[in-house]
Amino acid sequence: MIPVQGYAGQVVAILGLGRSGLSAARALVAGGAQVRCWDDGQAGQDAAAAEGFEVADLTRPGALEGVACLVTSPGIPHLYPAPHSAIAAAWDAGVPVDNDIGLFFLSLGTSEWDSYDQPPKVVAITGSNGKSTTSALLHHILTEAGREAQLAGNIGRGVLDIDPPGEGGVVVLELSSYQTDLARALTPDVAVFTNLSPDHLDRHGGMGGYFAAKRRLFAEGGPDRCVIGVDEAEGRYLANQLVEGFGDDRLIRVSSGQKLTEGWSVFARKGYLSEYRKGRQAGSIDLREVPGLPGAHNHQNACAAYAAARALGLGPRQIEAGLRSYPGLPHRSQLIAERGGVRFVNDSKATNVDSAAKALAAFDRIRWICGGLEKEGGVDALLPMAERSVVKAYVIGREAAQFALHLKGIEAEVCTDMATAVARAAEEAQPGEVVLLAPAAASFDQYDNFEKRGEDFAARVAAIG
Repeated sequence: MIPVQGYAGQVVAILGLGRSGLSAARALVAGGAQVRCWDDGQAGQDAAAAEGFEVADLTRPGALEGVACLVTSPGIPHLYPAPHSAIAAAWDAGVPVDNDIGLFFLSLGTSEWDSYDQPPKVVAITGSNGKSTTSALLHHILTEAGREAQLAGNIGRGVLDIDPPGEGGVVVLELSSYQTDLARALTPDVAVFTNLSPDHLDRHGGMGGYFAAKRRLFAEGGPDRCVIGVDEAEGRYLANQLVEGFGDDRLIRVSSGQKLTEGWSVFARKGYLSEYRKGRQAGSIDLREVPGLPGAHNHQNACAAYAAARALGLGPRQIEAGLRSYPGLPHRSQLIAERGGVRFVNDSKATNVDSAAKALAAFDRIRWICGGLEKEGGVDALLPMAERSVVKAYVIGREAAQFALHLKGIEAEVCTDMATAVARAAEEAQPGEVVLLAPAAASFDQYDNFEKRGEDFAARVAAIG
């Protein structure tokens, strides 16, 4: 646990009592604070009461009197589409609003670090797609190289639940836009931006607000080194804003598809990763036979993780060994089974059009299981890639028939539920084909989250026998 500093003897209010909220409450108490907790759901209130925390309705008048800070969970809107009433009350009362990420950066460093020859470092990774894989991959590379490393944030453990890092230790954080948007302290040593595509637009008031939330990690965090994906205009803009030119080694540019030879850069083309520094090639890795990283989108993730590892001082051969032994993440281009020459791949994390397009680009001759709670913008941008690689689509979700109508030019069968979709795809698949779950939609119409959806897919595949 990381005890929260700066609030000893003061009252701190906690809004939202899921994983991050309860973790923050424990860490605040460990740092000497008093906590006052609230959750709009009864289950959250009961969980806090079971641990002995004070539970008080923060939406009532006067509930924030004497409170030094309001700590809110990332899932609770703080601005768009409308601020939670307790957050609005905190503004009116002049109470600072923060989250567990801000508390983490406020509290991580201790006087013990003064005696370290190599102080611990924090790598913070954000972006629309690939940040989970990039974070897990970097953690794996560091661990395989013998470095002390912990994985936390939007993946792994809560940031305040980790152990205080030792000398030379590395904390790898995956941070969502919800987390970077509100944190009052953001001070990573290395910050990584993977890419940007439309997502969570209702929570950020549009694409500009979404990008602004990501940009805070770099503009306000002041990292020593930045790894920036430059395949979108936002990434190129961000890279240009952060440094004085290509000769500035504080920036490592990353691309999947572009050849980058100016400054410090890492890119993947035709399955090969290349590192260039000062106009000369400094490293090269063949990614085509790395089983845990299929497809161009995963090659971009490999480039980002490679660049971050280089920024931390690892050598190319150490990084290559970690890439080759990486097993992959559940629900992200995860090979579930292979039967009769047919591969079954779970990419339930492909919850938006961009991530689903990248999953489709990774394979040929696809039996595509798709559908769910459709996001703003529809699936039209996905159709060119789907037409190239999809043999047939099997559509799930409560609005499966409506979703199928959008798949113009693609043979589609309305299955509604996962059991039917897996059974039909498996029945019709031929050797050399891939049955791919890449929904291009949220899971909430039928499942609690994308993990439950992926687990159902895996269970249905296992049941085929």
